[in-house]
Order: sequence, then structure tokens, then C-alpha cells
Amino acid sequence: MAIALFCGIVLLTLVITYFAAKKTTNTSDFYTAGGGLKGWQNGTAIAGDYMSAASFLGIAGSIALVGFDGFFYSIGFLVAYLVVLYLVAEPLRNLGKYTVADMIAARFADKKVRGVAALNTISISIFYMIAQLVGAGALIKLLLGLDYVTSVLIVGVLMTIYVVFGGMHATSWVQISKAVLLMAGTFIISIIVFAKFDFSLTNMFEHMKTATPLKEAFLNPGNKYKIPLETLSLNLALVLGTAGLPHILIRFFTVRDAKTARSSVVYATWIIGIFYVMTIFLGFGAAAFVGASDITAVDNAGNMAAPLLAKVIGGDFLFALISAVAFATILAVVTGLVLSAASAFAHDFYGQILRRGSASEKEQLKMARYASIGVSVVSILLALFAQKMNVAFLVSLAFAVAASANLPVILFTVFWKRFNTAGAITGMLTGLISTVILVALSPNIWDPAGKAILIGEPLFPMSNPGIVSIPLGFLAAYVGTFLSSSKDDAKYAEVLVKANTGA
Repeated sequence: MAIALFCGIVLLTLVITYFAAKKTTNTSDFYTAGGGLKGWQNGTAIAGDYMSAASFLGIAGSIALVGFDGFFYSIGFLVAYLVVLYLVAEPLRNLGKYTVADMIAARFADKKVRGVAALNTISISIFYMIAQLVGAGALIKLLLGLDYVTSVLIVGVLMTIYVVFGGMHATSWVQISKAVLLMAGTFIISIIVFAKFDFSLTNMFEHMKTATPLKEAFLNPGNKYKIPLETLSLNLALVLGTAGLPHILIRFFTVRDAKTARSSVVYATWIIGIFYVMTIFLGFGAAAFVGASDITAVDNAGNMAAPLLAKVIGGDFLFALISAVAFATILAVVTGLVLSAASAFAHDFYGQILRRGSASEKEQLKMARYASIGVSVVSILLALFAQKMNVAFLVSLAFAVAASANLPVILFTVFWKRFNTAGAITGMLTGLISTVILVALSPNIWDPAGKAILIGEPLFPMSNPGIVSIPLGFLAAYVGTFLSSSKDDAKYAEVLVKANTGA
């Protein structure tokens, strides 16, 4: 049954790609689906892109094992869209064309700025993609009995096909389909779990006080994040990181104007909000009806909590359905990641830096497809070596880099008149390098008991470096600006008008 449902989802996505390929004839179609998506379509695709395996599998497991602290992810991921809606969506759509680097280059024509922005995009996308591929490999291995290498190769080949042949058209409709499947599957589980508590929130919360080894502490914060600064650091990265994630930001180029970009964020926020409310039922249900010991027996991190809950309350069919939905979730996210990284390489490095904007439409489209294959191959190879690696730090690294390296420059480009080329380059490089260094020194990599990658005491005490690296990114952009004497007030006036009006 599980194999049949997996094959059904793969067939559905390949059919979507077949029809999308007929519409993909130029670079605009490949990168942005010709800018023709409606608000509800793009909003649903954004939700599909954002509700990753970390959201569906990871949050359910975290809530089941550590209670309230697991719900921090749901809160942070949702609140992040207020930052996107009010500060980023409209200026990005008005100033950019295909990539985040386009938006920054609207004010700074220096090739170094575009090159560093593209480097950030590729780095964030690959960090995020390795985590998704490792998760996909583990999921398929557990459910279908295939070995890890085969599992990763299956997902890698599929994501390459979607992007190379269908571009943004295929990516968008795969994400829309996945969002519908995920919402439907989560809703079914939530209703069954809620019914077991007689549709009473009071009964559910009372039951959870005695259902887990944590007892009443299950409903209180502090079970996992015992240091307040650690909690703050995590939430800073989650809330601010989304506004710098390239695979989310490029979705605002798929609509015709800023008004549609705003409406797509509103649609996405509603869908994501409803989904994250339902993660409470997934986590509580898994804790109450599966049990912490059975969850950790299958996977120490709790990533299989949602499929195990589906099996307990709905039998083999619901288990197979939810597992197939989790597979679709991973497929949809990795296609968006491949496209964002390939766009940065083909459009920014090749088209604008190497060819100085002189490449023909045919050459650009060919390079975009080659770049997609290259990004996929690199990600697959890295994922094969990362099999035994704790990939949680890769996800936190992606969010922290996005918040530290991309967001300061995006905001200063639009809102600060004094900002200049030196500030942009300094801010982006400092954000990227400081985040990577702090994560390399953190408990994600070093642990005295050997639970991480290397044995030893971590030099940086927090798992997520956001509380240090995000201020560093803003500070470096500020200091770099004042250490340089260059000014371009006329260009800022032009950018300010265009960012707010689209004119």
C-alpha cells in the first residue's frame, strides 16, 4: 500500500512536469513561471514550499517528546510571515526580476555585490537541501526498506527532472499539490485525535498532564531549551530567517505586481497558520497514543512521530497515506531549493557577471538547466556523505545565514539612504562567515559524550547562533557603510520610489 501511494504521488508530479514543460520556453518561464501566477496559487505554493519535512515530521516529534518547547518552531515559522508581509514582499517584487541578487543590484550595480548575494543564495539552498535529502533517505529507508543511497538517489533524480524540464511552472504546481495533500492528511489525523478527547480542548490538556514522563511539565516551557538566551536565539533565527530564505523570496517574482505579492503572503499565512495549529494535535496525539519510548525506538529525534501516530489511530492505510504525504513534502521543498540555487548560478554568475548581460535567451535557458543538474549532483553527493550526520544544525544554519547575511542587506537597500556598496558586501560576508564559524564551534558539532559529529567541548555554547550572528550582520553592514566614502543619493531616490510604487 505504501509503495502504491508513493508511486501515485511520483506519477502525479511527473504528469504535472510534462504539462509544465510545454509552457517553459524562455528564461522568464523557467525562473518565474512568466510572472503569471494568481495570488491564491502563489500563496498555496509558498505554503507548500515552506511546510517542509522539518515542519511536518520534526515539529510533531518535538512536541511529542519535549512538549511546549517543540511548539516554538510552529510559533516562529508563523510569526515570520509578518516580517515578510510588512517589510520584504512588496519591495522585493518591485525591485527584483528573477533572484534576490537582482533586487540588491537594482541599487548597487557592482558585480561583487551580485556575486556575494548569489553565493549566499547557493550556500543557504545547499545547506537546506542536504537536510531534506538526508531526511528523505531516512524516511524511505524506514518505510520501504530501501537502502539510504538508493533512497537519496530516487529523490535527487526526481527533483532534477521537475526543475530541468518544468522550471518554475512545474515547481509551483508540485508545491500546490503537496500543500493540499499535507493539509488534508494533517486535518484527518487532527480530527481523529480530537475525537478521542471528545472534541474538548480542556480534556485534551488535562490528559496531557499525565500522559508523558514529563507529567505537568509537558505543558510548560524549559524542557529542552533551559537557557533563556538559547530560546531567544532560536526564535530570532526562525522569525527573521524566513525573510531571507531565497527559495521563499523568489516566489514573489512569479506574480504580476506587488499587490498580488501581498495577497499571496496573506493566503500563505492563513494556510501555514492553520497547519501549525494542527501540529498541536499531531504532537499531543503522538505523545498520548504512541508514547515517547516507542517514538524514540524508531527514531531518536522523533521524526517518525506523525507516521507512527497515523498507524496507531488509522491503521496501515492512514500510515501509508501520511508517509506518502511526507515524501511529497520533501519532493516539493527540494525542487524549490534547486531552482533558487540554479537561478543564482545561471542568472547572476553566468548571465550578469561572466557574460555581462549579453547572453541570448537560448543560452540563458540552457545554462539554467545545466546549473540545475549541477546543483542537484552536488547536493546528492554531499547528502550521501552526510548520512550519519545530525542534520538539525544544517536547517538552523540555513535560517541563521538567511537572517544574518541576507535580511540586513535587503532592509538597508530599501530603507537606508546612506547605505553603499561596501556596506552591502561587508554585511553579507560577515553574516555568512560568522554563522558558519559559530555553528562549527557549537554543540551541533562538538559533544563530550560523542552524541554529535566530533568529541569534545563546544567553544560556542548555543545550538543556534542567531543571537550573535544576526546583530553582527547588521553591525557589519552599518560599519562597512561608514568606513567607505561612496554615496549614491540619486540612486536611492530612484529605488525608494520603485520599491514603494513599482514605477
